[in-house]
Amino acid sequence: MYQTLNYSVSDAGVATILIDIPGSSANVMSVQFRDELASAISRVADDSSVKGAVISSAKSDFMAGGDLKQMMTLFDQGLNAEQALAVANQFKPLLRKMETSGKVFVAAINGPAMGGGFELALACHRRVVVDDAKLVLALPEVTLGLIPGAGGTQRLPRLIGIAKALPILLKGERLSPQKALELGLVEQLVSADTVLATASQLVLETTDPSQPWDRKGYSVPGGAGFMGPEPGATFNLAATSIARETSRNYPAPIALLTAVAHGTAVPMDAALHIESCQFAKLLMDPVARNMMRTLFVNKGELDKLVNRPQNVAPAELKTIGVVGAGLMGAGVAHVAALANFDVLMLDATEAQAEAGKQRLADGFTKLISRNRMSQDKADTILARITAVGDYARLADCDLVVEAVFEDRKVKSDVFAKLQAVLKPGAIIASNTSSLPITSLSEGLTAPENFIGLHFFSPVDRMALVEVIKGKQTSEATLAHALDFIKRLRKTPIIVNDARGFFTTRVISAYLHESMGMLAEGIKPALIDNAAKLAGFPVGPLSLIDEVTIEIGYNAMNQTKADLGADWVEPVGYKVQKRFVAELDRKGRRYGQGFYDYPDGKRQVWAGLADVYPQQDPQPNVEDVKNRLLLIQALEAARAFEEGVITDPAEGDVGAVLGIGFPSYTGGVFSLIDTLGIDRFVATCERLAQTYGERWQPSTWLKTRAASGERFYPLAV
Repeated sequence: MYQTLNYSVSDAGVATILIDIPGSSANVMSVQFRDELASAISRVADDSSVKGAVISSAKSDFMAGGDLKQMMTLFDQGLNAEQALAVANQFKPLLRKMETSGKVFVAAINGPAMGGGFELALACHRRVVVDDAKLVLALPEVTLGLIPGAGGTQRLPRLIGIAKALPILLKGERLSPQKALELGLVEQLVSADTVLATASQLVLETTDPSQPWDRKGYSVPGGAGFMGPEPGATFNLAATSIARETSRNYPAPIALLTAVAHGTAVPMDAALHIESCQFAKLLMDPVARNMMRTLFVNKGELDKLVNRPQNVAPAELKTIGVVGAGLMGAGVAHVAALANFDVLMLDATEAQAEAGKQRLADGFTKLISRNRMSQDKADTILARITAVGDYARLADCDLVVEAVFEDRKVKSDVFAKLQAVLKPGAIIASNTSSLPITSLSEGLTAPENFIGLHFFSPVDRMALVEVIKGKQTSEATLAHALDFIKRLRKTPIIVNDARGFFTTRVISAYLHESMGMLAEGIKPALIDNAAKLAGFPVGPLSLIDEVTIEIGYNAMNQTKADLGADWVEPVGYKVQKRFVAELDRKGRRYGQGFYDYPDGKRQVWAGLADVYPQQDPQPNVEDVKNRLLLIQALEAARAFEEGVITDPAEGDVGAVLGIGFPSYTGGVFSLIDTLGIDRFVATCERLAQTYGERWQPSTWLKTRAASGERFYPLAV
């Protein structure tokens, strides 16, 4: 009778509704599922022989929520307010009917319940969950530019109070079964083989088939709306925190706060309407579309290795080598060991390699002291890492990651030593952030086994790996490198070989533009604060100081030497040279850079105005923000034109995950499309008249603008 669920009734009169969306590994809400669930709920409500129902899943997950792929396309289709409100109300009447049907519904949560799936469980009268540490319950919609749209903003605070609910909603916090039990969101933790039986027994034991908020005299725990000192203080604190953390670039947190504040002050039916109105507004906003597309749909496809060569058998990688026991090398060793690889970490001497491993151990000790890691987990990771000082020890490695200084000669020496000891077919991967892969492979007898794997620091926390194909990199090497990254649970983007690849080119444009502004006489505080207001996690000048001005200067000198007469001086080079070679202010590590650091605190260098006289008046903060955003998008467009990046989805995911490009934009290419490519090009042409040739769009880009060709075709 049903295609998306299974319906049965026991001899005791308990109906069991098992969700099982066909053709999908996960249960995702759809119109067909909604209609069939509505039919099943009506059967339970109308059949006097049925005492109540258990809702569970026939799959390993409970339910993943709404179909974000489909929802993502609605903005492109020109959704109006009435249509958006209809989408927002798709499941609300159904869930409201369920909880007011006069029959008991118990959620038997046998796997992850995310988004709409968790909202379905919250609408049930009681909940039991399998006691599995890997099982999570969450309402992550805000992290994707939306808010819960099936009553989650109203039922969660009504169950546990506003003060406890808001952090879960605003951060998309992933709750373990134990945490959910402690909060009072579920009633029991049970084993997987008893979850249905336990839920069925709860149906039979429950005498009042109503929700607390539908009973006379109910009040929200701790107070509701803006009334009372506790909720008032909570909302004020949340609003302040949202403004500070998002610079008001993200509409979803404010919409959520509004829905909770106003919704909890009124009866449930009116509250659900308030949630729907806020949800509909977000659905009509490009921010939600951009975030869903980049952070969920496109990232999800890349995590599945959608661009992996399909004709290559899966890799059988067991032992991984890492050359270099510094910050990057130790980080790669850490994540490889965490992924159950045996890891050999090599440095110039075994003692230096041991020192790198000890730094990892010291870091783990700090995490353990903060209850962020168990001792057993730390011991397991460290046991898989062996510190070595002899290249011959790497002979049986299947893949070796080179993570030494960004110096062509040093790297070439490493590759020569690796080539002499590695078994045939072993992959050599360079962690270079800018040096062309093809030229680095020139001394190798098997360049087809050479590839670039650009990790980002800190490796254990950064999700992206930029995979660089050299001209001779084989399809098998690419496929097996992607298999390695998937084992690490990181997201790969594939780029073609070119100096700086994709991410380094884009962020370099940002950093050089900021140094160019400094030379123009714009105050460093304005530059850095404008960047944070634009959504960057840290200001560019502060970032350069942290990694040291010296590193960028040395890298640029390497580029200058490599390119010779073809080198084009970037706008920030003279600033780098002046601070490093003339002023000896190399960055925070040296105690002085663009800023001074008395007692570890950052403050503007008092002598800066003597070096670069400051403008009066200073430019508008919006102009500074736009320059920092748009210069990166322009450089990304150039990389696309040159074939370095061939898929805007990979470019957007790479920009957001790898270099901290503001996620509300969806990434560099989404930013261009959202602004409108014609408007983007016109703005760049205007900036070129004031700031120079680096802002001049190419003929190719102007041609696209003239024809209105987007990087992402409109979904129709």
